[in-house]
Amino acid sequence: MAEIVIKDLRKDFGDFNAVKASSFTIEDGEFFMLLGPSGCGKTTTLRMIAGLELPTSGEIYIDGEEVGRKPASERDIAFVFQMFALYPHMNVRKNMSYPLISQGMPKARVKEKVAEVARILGIEDILNRPVGGLSGGDRQRVALGRAIVRDPKAFMMDEPLGALDAEFREHMAEELRALHDRMGATTVYVTHDQLEAMQMGDKIVVMNHGVIEQFGTPQDIYDKPATMFVAEFIGSPPMNFLRFHGSLEAGATEVTLSGHRFGMPQLREPKDGDLVFGVRPEHVELTDSSDYRGEVLATEYLGTTQIVTLDTPDGQIKARTPSGQPARVGERVGLGFNPATITLFDRQSGRALRSDLNEGVLAHG
Repeated sequence: MAEIVIKDLRKDFGDFNAVKASSFTIEDGEFFMLLGPSGCGKTTTLRMIAGLELPTSGEIYIDGEEVGRKPASERDIAFVFQMFALYPHMNVRKNMSYPLISQGMPKARVKEKVAEVARILGIEDILNRPVGGLSGGDRQRVALGRAIVRDPKAFMMDEPLGALDAEFREHMAEELRALHDRMGATTVYVTHDQLEAMQMGDKIVVMNHGVIEQFGTPQDIYDKPATMFVAEFIGSPPMNFLRFHGSLEAGATEVTLSGHRFGMPQLREPKDGDLVFGVRPEHVELTDSSDYRGEVLATEYLGTTQIVTLDTPDGQIKARTPSGQPARVGERVGLGFNPATITLFDRQSGRALRSDLNEGVLAHG
């Protein structure tokens, strides 16, 4: 397996800049997620790493070797697509054997390798079946098996679970992560599904309009969003934003909303202007001890929890509370916020102002 290093990677299609000077490192054996909405540049980035697209500028290192101008055939990677890309005229065994036969591997060794991977994936009983009659999950296992048998330096996966229904996607995501843990393979995985990224990834790059908004572990990205885009894209419901105008000194640990003071992590630099107070729904408390009030507009029952939508003097917010906590539509309730979980943003730039935000989470571009 291999470490993958990306330095100032850029891709232009005519006048359109699809990827803007991205830099990050994928550690050896890491399950690495490229996450973002459609058109953000994540698939283009994956294709450049794989050698299916040549970068306009920048460098790509796989296992210490610069491969940015090398074709895909010389990079020793395996690609798994969303739509499986299997050979319909071949059965499962022949689909899995094909890349090894193409490399000139002896037949006995090919048979051994296919049997070994089929055992890992639990598809030994379908090796002689045609791929056309298989379920979506089995076809995806075959596509994975065809990639795994090659023992490549790294795996590139472009939304490989996207064609599956929601329930089976979750099951396959668990299987895929377990498979990765057994093999220790360096894997680069593209998805637009934030739950999939949080569930499987060791590290996540969040992209938007060709720019890396944040790079870090799932917990860091969720707890300490570097931008308003990340705070809104990650989380369901997303982070609440309350907009206000304020003047804060360096070292400030409190912010005032409509005359009410709330604690927050220490501010590194002074800030004067349009600001945004960010708080996750699960960190909003309905409490009689607060004079900061919100009117209950709606409640959504989710079993053990409920989502309560409230109208405050500074905008609407959602709170995730225990389902047994009373919250009647039309009622005015007090609101409290956990100071350690607050993120303050500059409204114009969208950047977080947290002093405890890791300097390395933002990429240049």
